[in-house]
Amino acid sequence: MKISRVFSVFFSASAVLSLTVFGQTAPAPSQEAYCSAFAEKFAAAEKQNATALAGSDGWLFLAAECRLLSVGRFWGEDAGKVSRSPKPEAADPIPAIVHFQQQLKERGIELLLVPVPPKAAIYPGKLLPGLDANKGDPAAELTRFYDELRAKGVDVLDLTEVFRKNRADERGPVFCKTDTHWSGVGCMLAGKAIAEKIRTKIPPASPKRYDENWEEIRIEGDLPTLLPTGTPKPEAEKIEIRKVTEKGGDQAVTPDANSPVLVLGDSHTLVFHEFLGTQSGLIDQLTAELHQAPDLIGIRGSGSTQVRKDLYRRSVREAGWLAKKKIVIWCFTAREFTEADQGWQKLPVAK
Repeated sequence: MKISRVFSVFFSASAVLSLTVFGQTAPAPSQEAYCSAFAEKFAAAEKQNATALAGSDGWLFLAAECRLLSVGRFWGEDAGKVSRSPKPEAADPIPAIVHFQQQLKERGIELLLVPVPPKAAIYPGKLLPGLDANKGDPAAELTRFYDELRAKGVDVLDLTEVFRKNRADERGPVFCKTDTHWSGVGCMLAGKAIAEKIRTKIPPASPKRYDENWEEIRIEGDLPTLLPTGTPKPEAEKIEIRKVTEKGGDQAVTPDANSPVLVLGDSHTLVFHEFLGTQSGLIDQLTAELHQAPDLIGIRGSGSTQVRKDLYRRSVREAGWLAKKKIVIWCFTAREFTEADQGWQKLPVAK
């Protein structure tokens, strides 16, 4: 980037903030303005040797998401310039995702890619004071990336608009304020959106009915311990979750190995099902919407490469298991596109 462009980007971001601060109507921030502002936030976190940042009103954000939103184009020839991958050949997400989709297709299985939007892209005003959350697109590059994947045959469910429309839901925000994960509201909305996409693509089954009850819980988020030294730590956070149980009882939903639906991914597939809460995770929400429980392979780690290794191992270990699947829902945080610690390796799905 040329020096003149650096100053142009910096001042365009500053101008947007200044106009709002002084009461004038600011234009929609440009992508460069957002990139510059997020880059400054990431640099500030690095300078303080921290991996989380404090926003306004008690909101906390992961610095790695700011990095994703600041680097611009991160695929194709540009991937090697910005990826955290230790292997240059595994820097670009597109070849690995398309390879995975094609392998599943050959086995009669559809892939639905469900990246979890960056929290800072849904609530930018909580981290970048003065930026109107209703103007501009903080994640414009992600939108272009998803279009690239669709052009190559990958079905992508982008939750961004659903989350933006519901970010002020009466039951609370769509992300936890002090944790990296979506909230109970966000998880429920994701489950509804996914179910709407796949409902007609799975074989009919004997439907079961489930009880759904909203409940308030307190959580200790994972971000306070990642803040710069000396930053005041927030108290435990209250959120609402939608619990899903067997009709007329309190029996929890369990993954069904015979289900035609497999949920695959990172800790977003486990939160509120195995930790921070129970009976309220993504497979619980899908169970309520589809009236049947899906199967699950979820890990508390990278949803890019490692979870596909786990899928391969299971397909080898359990003969005939993969043949039962009709659709794989691959759900993980969008920051994996640049921050994945193992990069994006091409892997087989079965022997």
